[in-house]
Amino acid sequence: MPIPLQPLSLAFRLTPAALQTELLSRLFNHLLRGQTIAGQLEALEGKRLAIEITDSATLLNFTLRRGRLYRTGNVGREDRDVCIRGRLEHFWQLAARQEDPDTLFFNRQLEIEGETETGLYIKNLLDSLDYDWEAHFQAVLGKRLAKLPLAVWQGRVTRARS
Repeated sequence: MPIPLQPLSLAFRLTPAALQTELLSRLFNHLLRGQTIAGQLEALEGKRLAIEITDSATLLNFTLRRGRLYRTGNVGREDRDVCIRGRLEHFWQLAARQEDPDTLFFNRQLEIEGETETGLYIKNLLDSLDYDWEAHFQAVLGKRLAKLPLAVWQGRVTRARS
């Protein structure tokens, strides 16, 4: 069952970009805890990344430092290293792993503009992402405390697949 994206799109339109970027960078950094992909972000040190959601006129600017994503103020096109552009539904498909990143980029539903090497590195990171919830819960809560929320999460995922 597809998730209706109109409320999220409206939120993007009504919320200042600085707040959106701050919240998304904190969420992203939290979700990176315990993930092997976090170590691969070192290659992007100092890179400036923009995410442009075309159908909500949203432009989010980030900088990668010390393996973490940070909000960056207004950055001109010439000052960013990479921009990933597309409609909200395609970013949602990417985030929810409903569609393969290669397919989204090949079909030009998502576009990468800027440094070719950096853009390709980011696309390959997205393509190789296999989120490990167990590692995340353990990194956030510790092995002992992670057992209960992990069991709840695994039960939820099992029911959703049935």
